Amino acid sequence: MRCPYCATLDKDHVLDSRPIRDGAAIRRRRECEACQGRFTTFEEVEELRLLVIKSNGAREPFQPNKLRRAIELACKKRPVTDEAISLFVEEIERVLYKQAEREVASRALGELVVEKLRQLDTVAYVRFASVYRQFEDAQEFRDLIERLPESEN
Repeated sequence: MRCPYCATLDKDHVLDSRPIRDGAAIRRRRECEACQGRFTTFEEVEELRLLVIKSNGAREPFQPNKLRRAIELACKKRPVTDEAISLFVEEIERVLYKQAEREVASRALGELVVEKLRQLDTVAYVRFASVYRQFEDAQEFRDLIERLPESEN
């Protein structure tokens, strides 16, 4: 580590280490042995950058906030808390990263969201599925609702 004060390289020691962001990163307080300057560094795992392959073949970085906005819209005026939406988005991210693939088709991502949303709230599920699957008439809504188990209707 290069000292930000005297630019000495690799002549420091760690005074304190603490986990931050629920253990996702470590904050280290260091002291330069050459100038006794103290500074803080942060260490975290380099995350796999996930790309979404759109239906037209374009690739774009996975954007959790974009997914969150779509879920919030589907859950609007539903008894789904902000915390539940956050956990939902984190769960989708976890599933995607567990697959250890650098790219995911938007179709596969959409199907994953639809299936998980069904477990969260059936009305939000129908809303999201109707937009995602581009329903064009009422019959497609009826077909989707009829496929729901009786306890969810």
